[in-house]
Amino acid sequence: MRLRTWLLFGFIAVPVIEIALFALVGSAIGIWPTIALVVVTAFVGSWLVSQQGRATWITLRAEIAQGALPTVPLVHGAMILVAGALLLTPGFMTDVVGLLLLVPSVREFLRIWGGNRVAGRWIVIK
Repeated sequence: MRLRTWLLFGFIAVPVIEIALFALVGSAIGIWPTIALVVVTAFVGSWLVSQQGRATWITLRAEIAQGALPTVPLVHGAMILVAGALLLTPGFMTDVVGLLLLVPSVREFLRIWGGNRVAGRWIVIK
């Protein structure tokens, strides 16, 4: 499928799913607890992003100081940045994806999986 098709699907599907989840959770626990849950995940998520971002920055600087190519910390840093954006976006699905991106083993799996997909299409110099 073309990138434009995926983007169109994502821009339509994600808000619809988020609205449906807000309605489901709101009817189950009430409006104020639902709002509180969204606000709490934004605060906790931003704290986790800052902690992991600092750790990744330290790793990045150490690899540069050693003269190594810092590809792993750069990829992890990009995923942490995306996780922060998703956690600050109101919604439950985006929060789950954002929290998953903050798990180091999930990020490493995605890095390897994405690297294998890219290596099959492009020439990758390691």
